[in-house]
Amino acid sequence: MSAPVEHGLYIVATPIGNLGDLSQRATDILQVADIILVEDSRVTGKLLNFIEKKGNMRVYNDHKGLREREEILAAIHCKIVALVSDAGTPLISDPGYKLVRDARQQGAYVTTIPGPSAVIAALTLSGLPSDRFLFEGFLPSKKKARGEALAELGAIKATLIFYENGSRLGAMLEDALNQLGDRPAAVIREITKKFEETVTGSLAELAGRYAAEKPKGEIVVIVGPPGAAAPASAQEIEDALREALQRLPASKAAGEVARAFGADRKSLYELANRWKADNQQ
Repeated sequence: MSAPVEHGLYIVATPIGNLGDLSQRATDILQVADIILVEDSRVTGKLLNFIEKKGNMRVYNDHKGLREREEILAAIHCKIVALVSDAGTPLISDPGYKLVRDARQQGAYVTTIPGPSAVIAALTLSGLPSDRFLFEGFLPSKKKARGEALAELGAIKATLIFYENGSRLGAMLEDALNQLGDRPAAVIREITKKFEETVTGSLAELAGRYAAEKPKGEIVVIVGPPGAAAPASAQEIEDALREALQRLPASKAAGEVARAFGADRKSLYELANRWKADNQQ
């Protein structure tokens, strides 16, 4: 790196599997960093050995208190501090946002060295709609809490992305099927590694496949958005009109139901008047 590097906090994305995915900019920053904040020094140590860097690693995670964060913030003003996660882009289901927040509040220089992300990589592999998506991360491990979390996501018109581990995968897929309905989905694991695998199908198919199988490795589950709602039946529309007539005059009841179901207002108004005439006979 020819130009001098400014003191500050550098958020550095690292490979999610293949060390060859480390960018040149990420390598340059790690080479000159005075302090490298890591989740696990054993994991990051392998990466630093790959680039022949003897780094001053310091473990930083959500269990560290305010005092330690303040020490790091002081260093950011006079040193080059790199923040990495075990794999991928820091802060995505990993600690760090409080440090970034406080560094910005103190006017420190903060920048990112973008790169690998399991969320985006899995989405591109899934073949599911990518124009709108929601990253949920890890769902609760308890069945009841997991079901409640999935139920809250049911109406969101977007592709849903989850992290999961092999021991819970079957139960998570079964709960997703029960709460979200049988949508297209994908289970993607070991991205960029030797045994990378993408399995696609419906949630029912995937839940059946992984009911007993407990795959190894880092796993991302992608669930497609909800499909268009089935058209309401004539009986459902009539039931809604009868309910509306208990509250509203015929013209307003017909208008309300027409808007709700996309039905013809004139036909509904005529039907309401026929019912009224029949009741008067």
